[in-house]
Amino acid sequence: MSKKKIIYFDQVFDEFKQLLEEHKPAGFELWYWEEMNPQEQQNKLAIADYLLVATRPLDKTILSGARNARFIQKTGVGVDNIDIEAATQFHLPVSNTPGGNSTGVAELTILLTLALYRKLPQVNQATKNGQWLMWELRPSSYEMEGKTHGFIGLGNIGRETAKRSKAFGTEIIYYDKYRVSEEFERQLGATYLPLEEVLKKADILSLHLPLLPETRGMIGLKELQLMKPSAVLINVARGGIVKEDELYHALKEGIIAGAGIDAWEFEPTDPGNPLLTLDNVIASPHLGAGTRDTLNKVLHLAFQNIKRVEEGDAPRFVVNNIETARIVD
Repeated sequence: MSKKKIIYFDQVFDEFKQLLEEHKPAGFELWYWEEMNPQEQQNKLAIADYLLVATRPLDKTILSGARNARFIQKTGVGVDNIDIEAATQFHLPVSNTPGGNSTGVAELTILLTLALYRKLPQVNQATKNGQWLMWELRPSSYEMEGKTHGFIGLGNIGRETAKRSKAFGTEIIYYDKYRVSEEFERQLGATYLPLEEVLKKADILSLHLPLLPETRGMIGLKELQLMKPSAVLINVARGGIVKEDELYHALKEGIIAGAGIDAWEFEPTDPGNPLLTLDNVIASPHLGAGTRDTLNKVLHLAFQNIKRVEEGDAPRFVVNNIETARIVD
């Protein structure tokens, strides 16, 4: 019996290919989109059984060419890179891997917060340059203990972050379109507040929500002006949630104290992005889930879901309400 074909759409390198091959179940073959020429892409897309993607955009043109595909599997949570409307039109279920990247993103949120509070990039560079800033930065450096950590979004990643933040001695407040259960609030020691109150009260504000039409541009100058001048903003969600030009103004003018940015409006961000010129910004290239541990978790979830579909079961974690794999001739 011939092997079932999976196309992986994102960039790969040797060590990552090895991980992909290790997690791939028996009876499947992996094709790498980035290693094909345009004609090969077109030909293999037409006969692929499954589509596996991380961040590469899958638009209607690609999906219409995947005539034999039964199912789309995302390695990660946010599906804004996939044309969900087109996938639904073609009766293609789209699944993600909820929880697989929660630990990595949660740890990065804490890392960015501590690095901002302790001015780690400046201290590191100054020390390497022969400056001994043993005293100068103490009046403007902070500890997490006793601070209020405000969350916008309290899904899997938000909850894992809240657990870790709480261990540092913070008070947890949050806003989410869907309030979590009272049991979860008790477990996390979290208090639900309206968005405006979270903005006003937070010393640390971290974003853990998807990019949707209603969340695009959610944080702009108006919202930033509600925050404390000593507050820091951590964006490990999606760049389009924050209006970058207005964030730059707020940081430049001291409206807020700092920002840790892992998710950018356009990725990769322009090297000329003015946010990259600010000392009170710590920048990273969307690597919240960028650990080997997370890769192992999400690849296991993704391939097991594909295997499940191939064995005749319904896919898990479907995001577009197409509960059964597409039947192809």
